[in-house]
Amino acid sequence: MGAHRPAIGLTVGDPAGIGPEITVKCLREEGLHERVKPVVYADRAVLEQTVETLGLDIELNPVVDPDQGRYEPGCIDYIDCGVLKGPIAYGQISAEGGQAGYAYLERAIKDALTGSVVGLCTAPLNKESLQAAEVPFIDHTAVLKARAAHHDPMTLFMVRTLRIFFLTRHISFRQIPDAITREGILEALPFCDLYLRQLGIREPTVAVAALNPHGGEQGLFGTDEMDVIGPATKEAIDKGWRVRGPVPADSVFNQCYEGRYDGVLSLYHDQGHIAAKTLDFHGTVSLTMGLKFLRTSVDHGTAFDIAGQGVADARGMVEALKAAGQYAASVRDSIDLAPVV
Repeated sequence: MGAHRPAIGLTVGDPAGIGPEITVKCLREEGLHERVKPVVYADRAVLEQTVETLGLDIELNPVVDPDQGRYEPGCIDYIDCGVLKGPIAYGQISAEGGQAGYAYLERAIKDALTGSVVGLCTAPLNKESLQAAEVPFIDHTAVLKARAAHHDPMTLFMVRTLRIFFLTRHISFRQIPDAITREGILEALPFCDLYLRQLGIREPTVAVAALNPHGGEQGLFGTDEMDVIGPATKEAIDKGWRVRGPVPADSVFNQCYEGRYDGVLSLYHDQGHIAAKTLDFHGTVSLTMGLKFLRTSVDHGTAFDIAGQGVADARGMVEALKAAGQYAASVRDSIDLAPVV
């Protein structure tokens, strides 16, 4: 096996969801241990329950520190976080599940900050279970921002050669136009450039997506491009930044995929999500950039409706772990790069 495999921490997320299942299935992927040294953060009871549910013959190897792992096929090296002492009911919102998932994440963050693991790959948490546990954070991103932010964190979707950043995220559709501002675009673009450079793209070009059909057609279908998006993009170009746009959203993502741009600044959640997930739903990986380490994750939830049935698809977890293995060291080694000005 490769001598320079990065140690990557995997958190199983809410133990009542599909996180433990896709983690265990992921670690059976052929050739994966040649790329990374994966250490799982969970409870022994949760992993035992998962292995039994799946009917697998796989060894569970408890370690106190990631350095102690064997990291070989047929063996799961894990850190027992000591929260749950027995099985948990699948598919149920509970304070126990929320507290356990949160504890796994906290321990993994601690090890990532000390360098015991190079980066993290996370399975889903459940927001309602976190609330039931009275955890003071709504989701993964909030925890990571509070514990490990280096810059203002940004989500980057990667699927094959398509890379997508998001200007706005979880807001209603009616709020989107008002949330798109010149200041917001000019604040986001330098970090899009920075985070692409952290992934090893030396001089990235970022395209800004348009909002309206055909980019507004000079005001026929809306003036957002003329009033806000276009002027902000022009100002960025005048500063010497490698920016293009606004480019109509029905073509910009394909153009990025084919190599015309290195990344796209999507203006709202579904604009970028639909493009990535249509291209390859299970191959879409979410990267959290702007932390003191790289975090990757699947882009789906806990799927309580199928938890414990053994039918969860682990392809997204496999791709997320591969991405962590490929880019975590690059992000760590370039942490002191500065945004363009």
